[in-house]
Amino acid sequence: MILRSNDTSIYYEIKGTGAPVVMLHPFPANHRFWLPVAEALSDRYRVILPDLRAHGQSAAGDGAATMAKHAEDIARLCDECDLSRAAFVGCSIGGYVLFEFWRRFGDRVSALALCNTRASADTDEARKSRMQSAADVLERGPEWFIDGMMPKLIGESTRSNRPDIVADAKRIMMQSKAAGISAAQQGMAERPDSVATLGTIQVPTLVVGGEEDQGTPLEHAQQIHRGIRNSQLRVISKAGHYAAFEKPEEVTAVLREFLGSVQH
Repeated sequence: MILRSNDTSIYYEIKGTGAPVVMLHPFPANHRFWLPVAEALSDRYRVILPDLRAHGQSAAGDGAATMAKHAEDIARLCDECDLSRAAFVGCSIGGYVLFEFWRRFGDRVSALALCNTRASADTDEARKSRMQSAADVLERGPEWFIDGMMPKLIGESTRSNRPDIVADAKRIMMQSKAAGISAAQQGMAERPDSVATLGTIQVPTLVVGGEEDQGTPLEHAQQIHRGIRNSQLRVISKAGHYAAFEKPEEVTAVLREFLGSVQH
């Protein structure tokens, strides 16, 4: 399904029926990242899976794909799906979006699961690197960028032992367009720092980290856990930044336990 949101079109799918759960994928993937987990959860939940703007089948819109634009898109999706409140799950950029969504639309959030993400903004060095890659990908194309990102996204154990998962992840990422990758990188470079936001989050929150996450090391998950009162922290062993794709059964079990404890 496709909905119009300001200057872009947002693609989304829905699996199952029950209490609503909105799942936001990482960069530079799309909703298919969550399918193994979503299909397992769909026996109890209505799982809503959008492609964030500039990802997958969603258009990039005009200029940088900022967190403010993403948050507005998700609010529009909630309106389209008639959701007054829902549980939200976000991985990587999905977590960045949820911090902004919380600041703007916190009354629509019943619970949060923040996976392989960080609250801090980019350092000056990281920001410059993102902006350079945003320019370079337009000249060199998506595959060059994605191949360079793989060691940061997929854990060492998975890369060594599960070439099938690595290949599946690359296939999903290769659905990205150079213009979309560029817009997303620019938006992430501009994202605000969310460390101060952590103390304002008062809904049940689960924090998930990957033991082998090179893109977002475990200290970031620990920082979020310390900053959000009464949050839970779970670490997925032998998994990297894409922990939910590398170990979907384990992440499903963690999410099922957490969501089952939440009053929607």
